[in-house]
Amino acid sequence: MARHRRPRRTGHGATHRSRPQLAAGLVGATALAATRLTLTVDPAAPPAPDRSPAAGTSAVAQLSRH
Repeated sequence: MARHRRPRRTGHGATHRSRPQLAAGLVGATALAATRLTLTVDPAAPPAPDRSPAAGTSAVAQLSRH
């Protein structure tokens, strides 16, 4: 009977080492793109008409009397 040989590893070592580096680079690029997008896109809704855009939020809840 013929013996089965283990296939040669040609070029697999470099690919195996570069995958984590590629993943880290993609994570960094995605974070940079998300930050830039957040800074450049306007909010979807305008501020409420009864509040100024720079007004802070209130810590006290208001009751709705509808």
